[in-house]
Amino acid sequence: MKILKFGGTSVGSAERMQALAGLISGGAPKIVVLSAMSGTTDALVEIAEALAAGETEKADGLTGALEQKYAEVCAKLYGTRGALGKGSALVASHFRHLRSFTAEKFTGKEERAVLAQGELLSTAMFQCYLEEKNIDSVLLPALDFMRIGGNEEPDMARIEADAAKELSRYPGKTLFITQGYICRNASGEIDNLKRGGSDYTATILGAAIRAEEIQIWTDIDGMHNNDPRFVAKTRPIAELSFDEAAELAYFGAKILHPTCILPAQLRNIPVRLLNTLQPEASGTIITGRSTGDSIKAVAAKDGITAIKIKSGRMLLAYGFLRAVFEIFERNKTPIDMITTSEVAVSLTIDSTTRLDAIVAELKGFCSVEVDDGQSIICVVGSFTAEKEGYALKIFEALRNIPIRMISYGGSENNVSVLVDTKNKREALIALNEGLF
Repeated sequence: MKILKFGGTSVGSAERMQALAGLISGGAPKIVVLSAMSGTTDALVEIAEALAAGETEKADGLTGALEQKYAEVCAKLYGTRGALGKGSALVASHFRHLRSFTAEKFTGKEERAVLAQGELLSTAMFQCYLEEKNIDSVLLPALDFMRIGGNEEPDMARIEADAAKELSRYPGKTLFITQGYICRNASGEIDNLKRGGSDYTATILGAAIRAEEIQIWTDIDGMHNNDPRFVAKTRPIAELSFDEAAELAYFGAKILHPTCILPAQLRNIPVRLLNTLQPEASGTIITGRSTGDSIKAVAAKDGITAIKIKSGRMLLAYGFLRAVFEIFERNKTPIDMITTSEVAVSLTIDSTTRLDAIVAELKGFCSVEVDDGQSIICVVGSFTAEKEGYALKIFEALRNIPIRMISYGGSENNVSVLVDTKNKREALIALNEGLF
């Protein structure tokens, strides 16, 4: 069985849903994971914020506007009076449920239930359309098998057992529709997967059922070798290893969330990135197999803050770095890059929520310099220590770009540099010309 995940743009209009039905019908057994219609989650967040602030009138207005959007999609999606009536009734029931939330009793629990309505709506509407077209399928509620534990991580043992139980109820069926993003928590309440959303659902479910392949369908033909928003004539990468894909996803490639790689990697299940607008394109295949020594791609991550820590006490001292890292740990702030010298450490963070507290603690035993507005540019490939020439190619391409930090050797798949964000575009273009 295969897992096929489709994002919000793939179900973002009546026309896209109709095209999607043709894409998934027939062929090998599959579970189709759907996101909310594009724009829906943002609208639901606004509704939840209004309710949390006690702005009931505003929440009602936002709910009405969103319901009107869904009514217009239903009018175009269904071709028969019966299907339109059923689809419209399903949509109306979800919006009645939304209006049942009141500002007087609106907590985090209710907020999560509100945010779940997007995926519940898209799958209900799509299943109704498949029924109209006599495409044999089963709506498999994700809330019946997707679980997170008390640590907010997937409860894989429960997911495996519950998914197997639900699938066993439908012998002979080969097409299942389910929701991405949503799940239940350890208390049985409606919750969500947060990081990676529907992509995460697809890889967790694929790992749980030992799928043959996990497919992530978006509106771009695979992971590209550079950022097409800034660089002309980028190209899709045919093959990546799990480690290479994780590095690219973490350092800026938007097509896939880095968290999503791990479940598939642990079970060695291939992940294929495909394009709903060009289904014939081969896209990118991600596997446990390394495709040899080469530079594969470049990605950039913005919103980076660099912190330089300097102290004479570092020289020949042990325990200094531990004291530094413990400050970041206490403030729940992860570190991206780090470089060291005899008397200084430079590191980067992508969250400044606790920056003032971190700096205050560091100043207790060292001097601190902070630079914001930085970007990490990550060159990904297979860089074994024995291979020559890769560093030369990278830094020759960047010869005219001021570089704040360099990280090389921490991974065989990643060479990273830190630059001022104002130089990011120029750096990406220079690397594209120099490497590809």
